[in-house]
Amino acid sequence: MMKIGIIGCGKIVRVRHAPECAANPQIELAGFFDFKNDRAKELTEEFGGKVYMSVEEMLKDQSVDGVIVCTSNKTHAEVTIEALRAGKHALCEKPMCTSVKEALDMEDNAKKTGKLLMIAHNQRFAQVHIRAKELLQSGAIGKVLNFRTEFSHGGPEGWSIDAGNSWFLNKEEAFIGAMGDLGVHKIDLMRWFLEDEFISISASVVNMDKKNSSGAPAGIDDCGICILHSNSGVWGTITASWCNYGIVNNSTTFYGTEGVMTIADPHSTNSIMISRGEEMVEYQVKEQASSGVADAFADAVLCGKESPVSGHEGVQCMKIVLSALQSAEEEKMIRIV
Repeated sequence: MMKIGIIGCGKIVRVRHAPECAANPQIELAGFFDFKNDRAKELTEEFGGKVYMSVEEMLKDQSVDGVIVCTSNKTHAEVTIEALRAGKHALCEKPMCTSVKEALDMEDNAKKTGKLLMIAHNQRFAQVHIRAKELLQSGAIGKVLNFRTEFSHGGPEGWSIDAGNSWFLNKEEAFIGAMGDLGVHKIDLMRWFLEDEFISISASVVNMDKKNSSGAPAGIDDCGICILHSNSGVWGTITASWCNYGIVNNSTTFYGTEGVMTIADPHSTNSIMISRGEEMVEYQVKEQASSGVADAFADAVLCGKESPVSGHEGVQCMKIVLSALQSAEEEKMIRIV
């Protein structure tokens, strides 16, 4: 049994982390902390545990084995490192942090403390993606030459607990917008699919439509389009957008030497379509009830496994995200280092 405390009580905790922890018989919820005490109280009433009055109080609780960090982006590194140093395993929401230095510090503290650090890149746990990777590795479309992938929806106003007044639209707290919220998911997913590293990037990262609570343009990106080149020679595009006011798009298409694979078309999110010439084959994957993130975190800790998404994986993703911002600012393709 693993006892977990949750730091930060926003929408992602209400709809994912808290119910998924509660549904796992190997997890006991120790309780919740949020600067807005009433939010923590509401969650304890529904899922059990206690209301912690501070992060420090939770981390001093010797009965707590691990924490899930769901604070604003700018505090991810600080809170996670504090938790690791307090002897807690840590599952940190994405984006991992706001700089490569912070990412390396998080990775280093996990190594020094011997505690498991996991980054909540949930796309690789989706059953449709797991099945698609199996098909790719079986040679279903030959060698992958290039890809295009997109993750887009209407933005944080549609799902954040604070709606249009969300910290997601505040640069001081969020640091980054759609690229950190959605783009990092796709970056991790493509690295996982291809088992390869990206070495160069050209990106346009802009604010097209989002406004802050005062009605002025938000100081963060709401759309990013990246062209990536991998070490093995694969080229591809990643689109991350908060300006899709229609059906959520979380799809990927791989183009191979022997065919094309399309995963999770917006109108058929659990399907995989493979075309080879005139031949079309569709695979349907059963819809899953949870993201699998909390389950993977607890399983790794309890079974002594390596982190399902390690600090190193997070570091590599942050290097690419931050390189996208640099490329957009310099208006040129740059090396990812």
